[in-house]
Amino acid sequence: MSKEIDFHFKKPEDSPGYLLGQLTMLWQRKQKKVLDPLDLTQTQFVLLAALGWLSKKSDAVTQVEIANQSNSDRMMVSKVLRTLEEKAFITRQEHTTDTRAKTIKLTSSGELILQKAIIEIENADLDFFSELEENLSFFNSNMVKLINKNKGESKNPAED
Repeated sequence: MSKEIDFHFKKPEDSPGYLLGQLTMLWQRKQKKVLDPLDLTQTQFVLLAALGWLSKKSDAVTQVEIANQSNSDRMMVSKVLRTLEEKAFITRQEHTTDTRAKTIKLTSSGELILQKAIIEIENADLDFFSELEENLSFFNSNMVKLINKNKGESKNPAED
């Protein structure tokens, strides 16, 4: 066993990446617990929520817009949307003006399940992050800064 391994951080609790990974795993576990009874994965919920947000402004939401809104890979979005279509939570139709695009809409059962999921997830988030209390908005604004700084780096250049 080598004791010569050199870490920049003196202990795991000093590493933001390590802490973020630990926090993410715990948060995903909590989300899974509330989404499982609704027959949704966390990824399916994220895409339904993105569609829900985008549908407030447009009747012709595309897969690309959902991928961009959720910072998700387009191929993965396409596969997950097919699954959501099989569950009858969404419909996918040819776009009226762009033949390469599909228009995605929530079905009435999709709206119902999304609303239930939003309530469950928001309550789970409030509970999960309750320890931060008045620091939550500071925490959120720092996460937004990190997302905005880094989201272009992880994007697949083939998607541009």
